[in-house]
Amino acid sequence: MTEQLSPKAIAVFDIDGVIRDVSGSYRRAIADTVEYFTNQAYRPTPLDIDQLKSEGIWNNDWEASQELIYRYFQSQGQPRAQLQLDYNTIVGFFQSRYRGTDPENFTGYICNEPLLLQPSYLEQLTQAGIAWGFFSGATRGSANYVLEKRLGLQSPVLIAMEDAPGKPDPTGLFAIVQILENGCMNLSTVLYVGDTVADMYTVEKARNLHPQRIWIGVGVLPPHVLETAARRNAYAETLKKAGATVVLSNVEELTPGQIQELVKS
Repeated sequence: MTEQLSPKAIAVFDIDGVIRDVSGSYRRAIADTVEYFTNQAYRPTPLDIDQLKSEGIWNNDWEASQELIYRYFQSQGQPRAQLQLDYNTIVGFFQSRYRGTDPENFTGYICNEPLLLQPSYLEQLTQAGIAWGFFSGATRGSANYVLEKRLGLQSPVLIAMEDAPGKPDPTGLFAIVQILENGCMNLSTVLYVGDTVADMYTVEKARNLHPQRIWIGVGVLPPHVLETAARRNAYAETLKKAGATVVLSNVEELTPGQIQELVKS
């Protein structure tokens, strides 16, 4: 029986802000939702949303929307206990904007998300002996829409919202690594590529729980922060403070050569 060769490295990608630009979709849906439930009184800016997400625990955009609504009313002197926010109603409104109102087909903001990588990039990783997959807080339907329909990937290895606890819990990261290693005994170095503090915290928690393996956090700047040098630099610094070993402006900068350098160092 021949021994299964272990991959040279494992690259696991977040999806939102890494594979697709969600500034005009998920983030727009957050702003729409908060504006609606604050009776048009407050629409969070991209910076407001970044600041919330920099706390590292608001990876779920439904929960982030609810939190921003709570914080607005608290700023107006209304205690949370007095607010009667229904989480499922918030989720329903958010989804009507993001997915659209047709239960069978996507018709909302998701349809217009620019892609941030090409399938040829992933093929380069395969040819270099680097295993890859996706661990995302997006729903499986939303994630597969971009991976299968937009990128044309055949049965991509994916752990989505329904499959594991939300980040920064590393359970989903461990699960996808196990799938990609496929029973190999050698522990490959794992790179997790994400655009948020929660993504980098996930790597940190993975390292603490499984220190026998090398875990590397790769930060990617989401497109909405690239508009000015000040935003770009501030966001990069935030990711580095959260544990990113390197911060890139686009996911395709993480070439097989760059991965090799990171693994060696």
